[in-house]
Amino acid sequence: MDDEPDLRAVVQSYLTRHGFAVTAVDGGGALRALMAERPVDLAILDINMPGEDGLSIARDLRRLGPIGIIMLTANSDRVDKVVGLEVGADDYVTKPFDPRELLARVRTVLRRSSGHRGEGSPATLGSEVQVGRCRLNIDSRKLFALDGREVPLTAGEFDLLRTFVERPDRVMSRDQLLELAHRKEADVFDRSVDTRIARIRQKVEVDPKHPAAIKTVRSAGYVFVPSRQELA
Repeated sequence: MDDEPDLRAVVQSYLTRHGFAVTAVDGGGALRALMAERPVDLAILDINMPGEDGLSIARDLRRLGPIGIIMLTANSDRVDKVVGLEVGADDYVTKPFDPRELLARVRTVLRRSSGHRGEGSPATLGSEVQVGRCRLNIDSRKLFALDGREVPLTAGEFDLLRTFVERPDRVMSRDQLLELAHRKEADVFDRSVDTRIARIRQKVEVDPKHPAAIKTVRSAGYVFVPSRQELA
């Protein structure tokens, strides 16, 4: 979160290229609206914001639980740094900064906060699961691109994706998938596993012709392969 559009764009682009789902906002109100819709694992907050400053927002975020918080500011004053840490920030970066340094600090803070939550799978962050180039939010039943944009998803596609992410690295036959992801209101066409998987691959795979997230296992069925990329 920063009041400089150019800086927000640079940070969002850089972190997205390194596998993170990033949404840029310009203030506390937009951040809270985002958090009401979907979980946030880490917030990068500029201290010197017009209106509500980053320190106030960090204090409120810390009350919500183990969310990672990195303070970003042009002020190198040690007092500001101490105050930021006192209100609950995990780290502090002074502008101008090297994007590689920010990336390293993001990974460190996420690793630390993930350990506090006791999460075991590197593919899962809160209620979101990385699926190829997207993240599936289980609570909201929505699919998001890594840049934060929502990707349209039908109810049948969500049911099938949830079936996959709940059973990573497990080969499932078409009959098993039909049974696990079947909805009573679904018609015959909607229950076609092959058709739904083809549509899903168009949305989540980097190269749908060579799927890496939802793979075909010859004569056996399909398998969901979680991303092995380090996200934190």
